[in-house]
Amino acid sequence: MPETPEELYARAAGALRMPPVETWDTFPFDGELRPRALLPPVGQEEPRRGAGGVECRRCEAPDSDFSWVSERWRLHPFPEPTGLPVVLLLEPRLHVGEPGDLPDELAAELGIMIARIERAIRSIGEIGRVHVCRWGDGGEHLHWWFMARPARLPQLIGSFAAIWDANLDAVVAALEAQPTG
Repeated sequence: MPETPEELYARAAGALRMPPVETWDTFPFDGELRPRALLPPVGQEEPRRGAGGVECRRCEAPDSDFSWVSERWRLHPFPEPTGLPVVLLLEPRLHVGEPGDLPDELAAELGIMIARIERAIRSIGEIGRVHVCRWGDGGEHLHWWFMARPARLPQLIGSFAAIWDANLDAVVAALEAQPTG
């Protein structure tokens, strides 16, 4: 039987500890940190923005807001400067909230799209790694993050690269130059 949110809270609320991240070469902060207190479970989670496709900003956005579009996919840059060479988000035109909600044809195509975009980002040069991530707690419209970590900066290796504050035209050109079949 899976652990309920209440059981997890009872077990973990008083046991949160800070891992020794200050000893990691990739940890970008100096000084003492401490975990926040874990809040108890809520009765119900807030709906995500655009839930059910209603007033979904991603569905309503015109193609001109995107760096690259196809019949079934759209790619756009993160709206704020991030400090990384490239941060892009891929989303299907079809409004779905979870990867498992994609029709099989789009799900199969997703793997190809991830590989094509990752190759296009690496082609701009001096990219150490392209992190492909999926978070979906803010907006419901399914989206995948592509975060390019600069090469030869070992402090940015790992998951902390996402918090450091483009080369979008080069990525789009490389993506369009790839065969689609």
